[in-house]
Amino acid sequence: MPEFRMIDAGRARIRVAVQGEGPLVLMVHGFPESWYSWRHQIGPIAAARYTAAAIDVRGYGGSDKPKTVADYSMEALTGDVAGVAQALQPDAPAILVGHDWGAPIVWNTALSRPAAVRAVAGLSVPFSGVPARPFTEIFKEAFTDKGHFFYQAWFQEVGPPEAEAEADVRDFLRKFYFGIAGDAPDGTWPVKKHGASLLEGMVDPGEFPAWLTPEDLDHYVGEFERSGFFGPISRYRNHERDYAWLQAFKGRKLEMPTLLIGGDRDPAFNGFGRIADPAAMMREHVTDLRAVHVLEGCGHWTQQERPTETTCFLLDWLKGL
Repeated sequence: MPEFRMIDAGRARIRVAVQGEGPLVLMVHGFPESWYSWRHQIGPIAAARYTAAAIDVRGYGGSDKPKTVADYSMEALTGDVAGVAQALQPDAPAILVGHDWGAPIVWNTALSRPAAVRAVAGLSVPFSGVPARPFTEIFKEAFTDKGHFFYQAWFQEVGPPEAEAEADVRDFLRKFYFGIAGDAPDGTWPVKKHGASLLEGMVDPGEFPAWLTPEDLDHYVGEFERSGFFGPISRYRNHERDYAWLQAFKGRKLEMPTLLIGGDRDPAFNGFGRIADPAAMMREHVTDLRAVHVLEGCGHWTQQERPTETTCFLLDWLKGL
């Protein structure tokens, strides 16, 4: 089992699960997860003679939980990742791996601090470069203005989304996890009108797919019952702030070795239908894309749904660095 450390990252104290010795591989989770989403990767990466470390992003688990929306900006979260990496390995750049929101966090850590990052891998979300406009404008045009529900629009107002998720954390997580899992039948994520809440029309599968055991779910439920959802959901409330910060890096590409892993049933992998070829798009913004792996039948929870394949892809990539 990994040991847990509280690390002062500069502007927040971050809980980190750490195992092994060697070059640092720092893993960053997405929504709504925790360090625990990397439970299948930590041991094998440590056994391959790396320091395997997985953080609780600020707002989650044992990490600090600031009280304002701006505290969850991309600038702040990349600062946390860089601060943890510096604390764990002060004399060499780190290798970063991220899933879901963790992918943009590690991509943008590498973009904003290239000297601090040896290599970077993203699961589920490809790197699309510095944005030309805030994502709020994109989903407003594609969904909201047409009267269609989009979960990130639902997340914009502080209060109602937290109340819905916290009313029954287990119910929320079961429905959210299953809704975009590879095991879910087509149509499980409901099409509905703007103004609906997230859980309206969502399905509980009864018996959950084997990749998430009852014990796994218990772990997540306990974490979110303690932490709440304000910090995790506030990540979605910073699109304009993130856009403004990232403009300073316009024209910069990632020049370190990169890796992309996704599932062909993951809506985030193709940008909710906006990206025809995630690998081709990414090659416009990186100079050393070592590999792209697309897992057939895999949904959004890449390293949990397909732990063996994901771990093998990561270890093969690490060996080539």
